[in-house]
Amino acid sequence: MGDRSIRVLGLDPGLRNMGWGVIDVSGNRLTHVADGVVHSDDRDDLARRLVTLYEGLQDVIRTWTPDEAAVEETFVNKNPVSTLKLGQARGIALLAPAREGLPVSEYPPNLVKKSVVGAGHADKTQVQAMVRMLLPGFQLSKADAADALAVAICHAHHSQTRRLVGGIMAGAAR
Repeated sequence: MGDRSIRVLGLDPGLRNMGWGVIDVSGNRLTHVADGVVHSDDRDDLARRLVTLYEGLQDVIRTWTPDEAAVEETFVNKNPVSTLKLGQARGIALLAPAREGLPVSEYPPNLVKKSVVGAGHADKTQVQAMVRMLLPGFQLSKADAADALAVAICHAHHSQTRRLVGGIMAGAAR
């Protein structure tokens, strides 16, 4: 990774609240840049809500110009209709950065928690506390934004490892 800083957008998909968080990664240093939530109105029809989320994410991407994006994978709810709607919101979370030319990675919730807290079954309070610790200056305003920052932190750890292994493999191939 060297001296070059990489800007990562983390996304926590939701149909009502799509959490987002932006961090800069330079070596093993993580810096909080911005965070927030894109809201959709649950009185609107599904198509309008998806457009609202997409346009909101486009604004975030254009404002903060990330280099990479990471999206939390969806867990299956007991309610199949809710799962399907969440999956559609997750599709928007994958589509918006991909349409802007960003590489997009996906991480299961347990890996996000394990990467941030050290335990795959950590609760939201533990995740939020660790996000505040890892990103000095971050002030918790919305839980969805903290979750999105956790996804970005997870990506920072795992993508750095992939880059190191890729560099080692490329060197060995020479």
